[in-house]
Amino acid sequence: MGEPIRLQKFLSQAGIASRRAAEELIRAGRVVVNGKTVTELGTKVDPDRDRIEVDGREVGAAERIWIALHKPPGYVVSRHDPQGRPTIYELIPAEFSGLFHVGRLDVDSEGLILLTNDGDAAHRLLHPSYEMDRVYDVGVRGRLTDEELELLLTGVELEDGPARAIAVQRRPSPGPRADRLLVTMREGRKREVRRLFAAIGHPVRRLVRRRFGPIELGSLKRGAWRRLSPREVTALRRGWRKLRR
Repeated sequence: MGEPIRLQKFLSQAGIASRRAAEELIRAGRVVVNGKTVTELGTKVDPDRDRIEVDGREVGAAERIWIALHKPPGYVVSRHDPQGRPTIYELIPAEFSGLFHVGRLDVDSEGLILLTNDGDAAHRLLHPSYEMDRVYDVGVRGRLTDEELELLLTGVELEDGPARAIAVQRRPSPGPRADRLLVTMREGRKREVRRLFAAIGHPVRRLVRRRFGPIELGSLKRGAWRRLSPREVTALRRGWRKLRR
């Protein structure tokens, strides 16, 4: 007999939906356990013994799948785009079309995107109460002064609150009128890196995410993907460090 777990957690781990979306499925009466409709969020199930169905289809525990993708510029991090732009799901096999993407990159940016069928883990990795560094290779217009570099670290007030880098490291410059930096961020707000540099007068020309937590983009080519190794998945889970507030 397995260890009983909350129904919404089981559905999330099975790749049916994120935990929040799974809660909505339960509230809507779309989940049946051992022939009885369940609407109580606190319900626990034993995946080894209980029969769980969603919309009449039996749900089994899914193999945990984690893949790393090098998103090229011009691709949207979404399953479908109303404007008809290509999406990252066109770059991976059809068998992975149900995977959740962990966070986003805007259409003009490129770099590392993680995808998984573990909706609960995806939610944890993105939640503000967990520390998960993101490292970006950023090319900007103009050369930053020492004062501007310090400003990136102390923080800049944006329309949705203060933003700052955890670390900034200069890289070899592409030219006399441009700068290149390796920037570590701990939040993942929408277009945060671009907005941060625009606020100090240095618009981003190119942005590549090189690392998410312990996972490196490495030599993965644009548009290519790979499965994470067991060691990488373990490192990712160990990286969920709860912030003490």
